[in-house]
Amino acid sequence: MSVEIKSPKKLIEVALPLDLINAASAYEKNPGIGAHPRGLHLWWARRPLAAARAILFAQMVNDPGYERQIGRGVNKEAAHKERQRLFDIIARLVDWKNLNNEAVLREAHQEILKSWQETCLLNEKYDGVQEFDPKIIPSICDPFAGGGAIPLEAHRLGLGVFAGDLNPVAVTINKAMVEFPRRFISCSPICKQSGQRELDTKSTGLRGLAVDIAHYGERIRKLAEDKIGHIYPPLLVTKKLAEEYPELISSIGQKIVPLTYIWTRTITCPNPACSITMPMLSTYFLSSKRGREKYIHVNVKKNVCEFDVSSSKPTGISDAASGLKRGTSGIFECVSCGNVTTRDYTASIAISRGLGIVPVAVVCSLKRGKAFLPAKLFEFPEVEISAQESEGFLSALAPNPRDVWCRNFGLLNPLSLFTKRQFKSLITLADSLKSIETEIESDALAAGLSNDGVLLSLGGTGAKAYSELISIYLAFAIDRTADFNSQVCTWKPSGEQVMQTFKRQALPMTWDFPESNIFADRSICWTNSVKYTAEGISTICQYVIDLAPSLAARQDARFCDFRNKVVSTDPPYYDNIGYADISDFFYVWLKRSVAHILPDLFENDLVPKADEMVAIGYRHSSAVQAATFFMTRMKDTLSKISKESHPAFPVAIYYAFKQSDTASDGTFSTGWEAFLDAVIQSGLSITGTWPLRTEQSGRIISAGTNALASSIVLVCRKRLASALSVSRREFIRELNSVLPNALDEMTTGGVHSPVAPVDLSQAIIGPGMAIFSQYSAVLEADGRPMSVRSALQLINRFLAQDDFDKDTQFCLNWFDQYCWAEGPYGEAEVLTRAKGTSVDGLEDAGIVESVSGSVRLIKSSELSENWLPENDKRVSIWEILHQMIRRFTLDGEVGAGEILSRASQFSEKIRTLAYRLYTLCERKAWSQDAGHYDQLVKAWDGIETAARSVGYTGTQISLFGEEQTNPSEPPKSKKKTRKKNQ
Repeated sequence: MSVEIKSPKKLIEVALPLDLINAASAYEKNPGIGAHPRGLHLWWARRPLAAARAILFAQMVNDPGYERQIGRGVNKEAAHKERQRLFDIIARLVDWKNLNNEAVLREAHQEILKSWQETCLLNEKYDGVQEFDPKIIPSICDPFAGGGAIPLEAHRLGLGVFAGDLNPVAVTINKAMVEFPRRFISCSPICKQSGQRELDTKSTGLRGLAVDIAHYGERIRKLAEDKIGHIYPPLLVTKKLAEEYPELISSIGQKIVPLTYIWTRTITCPNPACSITMPMLSTYFLSSKRGREKYIHVNVKKNVCEFDVSSSKPTGISDAASGLKRGTSGIFECVSCGNVTTRDYTASIAISRGLGIVPVAVVCSLKRGKAFLPAKLFEFPEVEISAQESEGFLSALAPNPRDVWCRNFGLLNPLSLFTKRQFKSLITLADSLKSIETEIESDALAAGLSNDGVLLSLGGTGAKAYSELISIYLAFAIDRTADFNSQVCTWKPSGEQVMQTFKRQALPMTWDFPESNIFADRSICWTNSVKYTAEGISTICQYVIDLAPSLAARQDARFCDFRNKVVSTDPPYYDNIGYADISDFFYVWLKRSVAHILPDLFENDLVPKADEMVAIGYRHSSAVQAATFFMTRMKDTLSKISKESHPAFPVAIYYAFKQSDTASDGTFSTGWEAFLDAVIQSGLSITGTWPLRTEQSGRIISAGTNALASSIVLVCRKRLASALSVSRREFIRELNSVLPNALDEMTTGGVHSPVAPVDLSQAIIGPGMAIFSQYSAVLEADGRPMSVRSALQLINRFLAQDDFDKDTQFCLNWFDQYCWAEGPYGEAEVLTRAKGTSVDGLEDAGIVESVSGSVRLIKSSELSENWLPENDKRVSIWEILHQMIRRFTLDGEVGAGEILSRASQFSEKIRTLAYRLYTLCERKAWSQDAGHYDQLVKAWDGIETAARSVGYTGTQISLFGEEQTNPSEPPKSKKKTRKKNQ
């Protein structure tokens, strides 16, 4: 007879020090912190290591609070002190200085072990002995491992790891971070006898591996430079040249080395009377640093464009930063006749004949600083690519119009993403890497590694395996070089630097681009790529705290073995990123370099895409089918997790994505609600939601874009098979009992780390959904199961806003935080998701403005002057109130009464909102705004009298989100009807 499992609550189900985790996560995104595992290889949307480490620790450690039903824990006061002690451990754990602090990591591991042993003791009579072996802590399983933040941090904490992913590039990254290097911890470098400086005989951590990577990276550089160094010829500085370009005076008689070549694309002018080969310069700037500006000058002589470089701004231009670009992508002005191309013209020429490219300028290295020179001074040797070299690079890139939009302008395969010289350089590096593998193996044998001949992929720990591991890391350096040296890189004049291909999670199109000299010793070059790879090694696991196994494998998440594993995972965000489509960029280079080492991962021409669990539209016949594909597979995966994962631990799921606004049937729908629904339908019960702020506000992706700033961590448990159904009334009664205390704990701070007000709506979902999802169903009065949306609306009432529509709830929260000032788009999106609305919808409604990654509320004085509620398909209490304030300011009680007469059924809600905003403004000492609401409230009787004298004409209007008079008609956009911001 089996015994019921006793599963203590984990810390993550009760409390988290969010402020500590958020601060550490934001700090980690700072590029100035030095070496980071991200330096090994790029992956998109990685979770910060600090957040992953803290979540894992809190997921594995028992909360100290008393639990009568299982007879363990301590009283409230003692539990408070014990949680503080655990939070102190988390504080040390997330501190970047302690990334590889063995004492801190061992302390955390011992705490996890202590909690596990307590759990085993509680379950010593349980029949399934293997599930509760006090000597073996359950392993962590991440079926969507991606860039490997969660597996790496689990490994750092001394836990066993299974990292699964369908993407071969992701699997290779995970193998290189958690599976392979642990076999060579504390190995001394093998290269010291090969001219390298003498090192200590004993090596700690992965120092030996890092030294060898740097050494053999330099060997590759020498081999490649011997073969193709001549294709980057230096420039001899003559006295005459220095007279024309004074910055060269100190270099007369010397040969200066090009660092970066600046190219621009060209197209035939569509004007038949002109027809020159016109440049497509997107900026005239080479350097925009104050006091050292450098500009590109374009001169047309005999219908041919010539380029020069000068410190003076070109004449006759209004904006040097925009160059010849006009409007959206692909539209340029002819420098000769002024004719402007169209996007369609540019695209058609690019696809049919291809765009040209011409060199414009060259950035050279001087003893002090840089020189910006015209390209006409330099030689450009012819470079030929053989059929053998191009093999494997001609397969078509994915026809993904959003994430691979370089295809729209003729860059159709991996080969086309590089100039001939860029491609020749990368191919030579890859071939040179292959050529030194036997040399590395020989050196490893000479250094004392075993001659077992066992391959790395088969568990090898000898010389052969070591040489293969070095090759994988150097292949990563080739990938980094490619990322910073393609035709779709960009030049950043403000920093005088090359920006990588993947500034965003897409393969873009660029109109002018930099090409780096990979043999230079500054900026973007092979030496620095190797350096960053070697430094990245030093930040992954340096100690084997436990002997628990670590494995990374190519695996469909639906078929992972979750039995008795603890699941912590960061699944794909619906349709946000087409990982398989954009990772083709790296796949072709890894295949060229290491397919013989990891043949099972690189047997295809490009990354397999059909089974990738994302809702990418082009792969399906409709958006509905894409959504169904994603949600069905996600539900299948979550169901398997629910059935198989270790019963003593909660499941942690990171999630965040942009929501849709209105579906084709006119009803409101969000991906967030759909995902919560999939979680609940899978048999999981949500026991907590934690909003994590993991980004810095100034990151590239957020500059001028609407990018998410947060992740939501869902904490889930398997729902009891005996779960009952309850009525709506009983559900509300339980919410009334539980949520006030939960809300108090979230806002009082102390050991619970107060939740930011903008995140409160998201955080309160946790305890609310814990009640909702513990039942097999919550039944409405008519017997139908309550929807997730309805449950969320009931939960939100505890923030005292349930009497308002969703748009008004958002505005009230946002006003509390920012008044009329701008706030981060990411925060707005988190709040809209919790309220069941969207930023796009609010902007269409005309009550917010979203520009350049920021969101602000529209003031009453800026609202449309001709607004009538009955003509508006998206009305909110917020908008009605502020339209009344606008009219009251202009026309007194009569004007406000005219508005009220058309929305009389909402009279009490409008007045309630005005009073609530008045008290809020009084509390915050916003006297001017408080005055507007105060005047309206005091004049309310007169306004109602005026409304009655006008006659009630608006009784049929309804708020957005309630039943519409014509639900098939989408909300009418009001973006163009409101007055422009002065």
